[in-house]
Amino acid sequence: MEHEIKTLTARLLAQRVVPRGDTLARKALLDDIFRAELDKSLAAVGLRLVENPYAEYIAVALLPEMTEPVFGSGDAWLNNNLGLPRDGVALLVILWALIILPKRERQIARVEAGKESQSDMFGAQKPLETGETVSTGISEDALYADFGKALGGRTRFNANLGRLVNLGFVVRRNRWLDEGPMLDLMIDYAQLAPRIIEGALADVLLRREGREALADKRAPDEMADEIDEEIGADDVESAGPLFDLPPEDAADEETR
Repeated sequence: MEHEIKTLTARLLAQRVVPRGDTLARKALLDDIFRAELDKSLAAVGLRLVENPYAEYIAVALLPEMTEPVFGSGDAWLNNNLGLPRDGVALLVILWALIILPKRERQIARVEAGKESQSDMFGAQKPLETGETVSTGISEDALYADFGKALGGRTRFNANLGRLVNLGFVVRRNRWLDEGPMLDLMIDYAQLAPRIIEGALADVLLRREGREALADKRAPDEMADEIDEEIGADDVESAGPLFDLPPEDAADEETR
C-alpha cells in the first residue's frame, strides 16, 4: 500500500491530474483504508485530495491552513502560482462559467430524470455522466466577441488562452474550446456559481440562454473588476491551489 500511495502522490504532483478511471485513483475513491492513508500522507506536506463526482479527474490542493503561509509569504499576496496575469485569471473564470455551469445543469437534470423514471427503489445507482455527452464547449470567436476587448484585445486574449490550453484548463480544436482536465476541479462550484449567475456574468449567461440581456451596460474594465472581486480564497482550489486572494484589507492595498 505504501508504494501505491507514493506512486499516486508522485503522479498527482507531476501530472497535476489523474483520471478517475485510473486503477489507483479508483482505489483512492472507493477504498476507505487506502484513502485514509493517502490523506494522511498528503496532509504531512500540507496537501489534500480534490475530487468531485461531476469531474473526470482528481487533483491535489493546499490544506486551508496552508493558504496564508504559501500565498502570503512574499512581499505581496499571490493570487495564483502559474504566473497568470489578472486578465488571464478573468478569462479562466469566464471559461468556467460558460462551460462548467451549463455542464453541471445537464448532469443534475439527468440525475433527477433518472430518479423519477427508476421503478426499482433498490436498483443500483448509475454513475454520473461526464465527458462530451454533457460538456459541449464554446466557440473561440464567440468568446472573443463577448469578452475580447474587456480582456486586453486580440494579442492579450490569444496569449492568455494559449497559457490556459498549455496548463490543461481547456482543449483548443479548430477555434472551438472544450473542457480540459483541470477546469472542473479548480473552482468550488457551490461557492462561486451563485455569484457568477447573479453577478458579473449574469447578463452574458442570460443572453446565451436566449433571454434578454440585463439593461445595465458596464465598461470593459468595470466587468473585469467585478470578475476579479468574485474570486475568493475558498472558491478556487486545484493543483496547489492555483489561485487565492488575500484578506480584504490586504486586497484593498494591493489590487485596488
